[in-house]
Amino acid sequence: MSTTRPINNAAEKARVLIESLPWLQSFAGKTVVIKFGGNAMVSDELKERFAEDMVYLRTVGVRPVIVHGGGPQITAMLEKLGIASEFRAGYRYTSPEAMSVVREVLTEHISGELVSLITDHGVVATGIPGDHGLFQGRRLTAVNGEDVDLGLVGEVVSVDPAQVIAALDAGAIPVVSTIAPDIDEPTQSLNVNADSAAAALAVALHAEKLMILTDVPGLYANWPDTSTLVSSITASELRDMVPTLSSGMIPKASACVEAVVGGVPKAAMIDGREPHGILLEVFTPEGVGTEVVPDAGE
Repeated sequence: MSTTRPINNAAEKARVLIESLPWLQSFAGKTVVIKFGGNAMVSDELKERFAEDMVYLRTVGVRPVIVHGGGPQITAMLEKLGIASEFRAGYRYTSPEAMSVVREVLTEHISGELVSLITDHGVVATGIPGDHGLFQGRRLTAVNGEDVDLGLVGEVVSVDPAQVIAALDAGAIPVVSTIAPDIDEPTQSLNVNADSAAAALAVALHAEKLMILTDVPGLYANWPDTSTLVSSITASELRDMVPTLSSGMIPKASACVEAVVGGVPKAAMIDGREPHGILLEVFTPEGVGTEVVPDAGE
């Protein structure tokens, strides 16, 4: 029995593969940090695609590191347990009771699921809680210059990436949950912003790129005018825009600035709803979303 092969379709696939070659060569052996969040975290289909992308990156020689938060899942668990969710200055107020829920959701539920999904595709993944020697944090007591009581909310003040590097060197994909011990009270864990934690880790790892998944196509110069999508912006230009952004985009934009100023060559905010958007961002000249680059001369 003979079959007819779709030559045109095969040729198109070959063209795409060849076009990706320069980017494959450029990123081979390099570390990229991906902050996983938004709708990609709650859609089973998007989680599956994300796991496929991570395995693809590792298989072609890129060293991906996943950093995740878990806002929707934490809210759902708190509601289930009858614990009120309260937000102050854009941050979740985290009581000691809520902190135990935060830790369980991040380190057991979300990290555990991601590790399982990735491993099911043939590459070992390992969960690394941020408060197991990776991060050191300090309580956040002011936002935009104003004092605010956020409970057990902190910011990362130091990073020891040894565990992450060891996992990468062993061929695994690290999955990092964003909690940190309080540097002033080491037995106490803090809930830290995942965008900022991803930026701090990217700097500590001398990563080639930081990618932050969002629920929008990227940064708009004049929101809600969708024709003003910014494809590329310098760190200083973005820093000037931060006060004008929506509350949800401020931590993501600030994290991109923090990473690039800290020595990461590029950062990007990309739509986590875009099928295989991470691969498009890494392996095509056009990329997707908004890329943040150093200022000229830096």
